[in-house]
Amino acid sequence: MSSFCGKRGDSATCHCGFCRLPLLAILKPSPQTQPLISHGGRHRDFEASMASSIPIPHFTNHESLPPMEQSFSSFIHSFPQYLETEQADRIREGEYSHLSVSDHACLDYVGHGLFSHRQQQIQSPDAAAASTSSSAAVHYPIENPFFEISHKSVSLNFEVKHGSGCPESELESRIGKRIMQFMNISDEEYGVVFTANEPSAFKLVADCYPFATNRNLLTVYDHENDAVETMTKAAMKRGARVSSAEFSWPELRIETDKLQREVVGKKKRKKKINELQNRGLFVFPAKSRVTGASYSYLWMNLAQENGWHVLLDASALAPKEMETLGFSLFRPDLLICPFYKVFGENPSGFGCLIVRKSIAASILEDSDKAASIVRLNAPAASSLEFRGLDHADELGLIAINARARLLVNWLVNSLLRLRHPSSGGVGVQLVRIYGPGVEFDRGTAVGFNVFDWRGERVDPAMVQKLAGRKGISLGCGSLRNLGSPGKRDGGGIAVVTAAIGMVTNFADVHRVWGLVSRFLDADFVEKERWRYTVLNQNTVEV
Repeated sequence: MSSFCGKRGDSATCHCGFCRLPLLAILKPSPQTQPLISHGGRHRDFEASMASSIPIPHFTNHESLPPMEQSFSSFIHSFPQYLETEQADRIREGEYSHLSVSDHACLDYVGHGLFSHRQQQIQSPDAAAASTSSSAAVHYPIENPFFEISHKSVSLNFEVKHGSGCPESELESRIGKRIMQFMNISDEEYGVVFTANEPSAFKLVADCYPFATNRNLLTVYDHENDAVETMTKAAMKRGARVSSAEFSWPELRIETDKLQREVVGKKKRKKKINELQNRGLFVFPAKSRVTGASYSYLWMNLAQENGWHVLLDASALAPKEMETLGFSLFRPDLLICPFYKVFGENPSGFGCLIVRKSIAASILEDSDKAASIVRLNAPAASSLEFRGLDHADELGLIAINARARLLVNWLVNSLLRLRHPSSGGVGVQLVRIYGPGVEFDRGTAVGFNVFDWRGERVDPAMVQKLAGRKGISLGCGSLRNLGSPGKRDGGGIAVVTAAIGMVTNFADVHRVWGLVSRFLDADFVEKERWRYTVLNQNTVEV
């Protein structure tokens, strides 16, 4: 038996991630418990339940936050269905034990993991042991785990239609088929090409797309995206007219009327068929990787009906979420998604460019010329398992989405409860959330900033560094394309980001809440600077 003290025992896996308390026996949901994916009023009920999951309306002192076990108990009281995702906790404990060993809350990964940490331990035990004994906030490079990448110049059109055709590239063929299966895409209709990383995939499209005849490049991003920036710069050099959707402030929702005018174009007389076929390239992310905003797939349909080729950016989709897309209804011409090796340990990997074979030659006009892609090779390709993808298949779409929905909304809810103290009682909010707040259909990313008692923003990079000192990996991003004239100028708005992964648990999001709450102390930053100076560690630069 074990308790919240963290002692190991023979009890069932704890779903909070803090210990191994036998929660299944104590908090087992009743047979009457309704599944999270329900109909009729689910949004209103969900938001009300989420509000009640933290009984106290405001917190003005970090010491007043309830301990993790108490918070988890309130959370489960509101959402007993969370316990139905227990398999994710088992997978985390068995295959990603480095997260617990190094006390690491990892909320900065985007894409999909191919392998598990347990596999890495088996293949490279020395490197894996070094990583688990080191700082959790740092990723350590491991020499050639699982596969090696080599750069090749090939015909992109041939690659899309026929694959590498190289007998020595058995691993590449297996990974390609496994990824297509994982993403619910027919390998008869689509072909896959591997690139060094996500920006390389976007640039490859920009270098090959026929912008001479299809002049327009229209993107839909509420944030700065290095990969898309790489694409737009390359496209502009080839004569493309680049434009972007705008987003309302402060909700950061798509300015629907403006985007519709861009997509549909001017309605004069009936357009000629060839005119409709040469509008350009519409680059559409299903979700924002910074704010968690979700966008309707109907935008893809509208774009194709009006003569655009559609590139779907699937990087911010949760594992198995492609199953909800339905390629029979929405068939993007191109799709890009990044894959990394090991969650919370090895972010290196590759980018995937997936192209519809039937129109590959027409949308990639220079694809018969030599293009730079990558080859994947491994000495034991036939025996290599893709456990990261297998775990997602094992959990399934409903469990993954339900778990992520609860955790990300609880995090948003908890951050919004933090307020600075004032002489009149409750002061200004400590945290500002950008994009959707507590919403049933929001994505798994959160963009936010911390503000001091005077209303001045705390540098997001500093928040990220201080989080790293506490073993919490957060990201940073920059909001762009804001519709408000006052927000449109300048270099965007820098924000802190947190992304919920497949094996993220309640303890992870509670730790983020605890870390951010420390900024309620006006002297927190100076105390941290002094602390690390005294300990002869690197100073956190302000």
